[in-house]
Amino acid sequence: MKYYVNQNAQKNGDHEVHTENCQYLPSIANRKYLGDFSSCKPAVDEAKKTYSKANGCKICSPSCHTS
Repeated sequence: MKYYVNQNAQKNGDHEVHTENCQYLPSIANRKYLGDFSSCKPAVDEAKKTYSKANGCKICSPSCHTS
């Protein structure tokens, strides 16, 4: 599965990580491709290299959604 991180932070400061088919996937201009991963955990870890407050989307990556 391809994962992307929203380059715009949520109100709480989180940068959400989404799968390629998520209904909340940000526009091309507002997302950064993270890579192809078997689960959200390594994708969130990759996002944290750029955004310390990365978090999984509660819809497409609920097991990685912490706040």
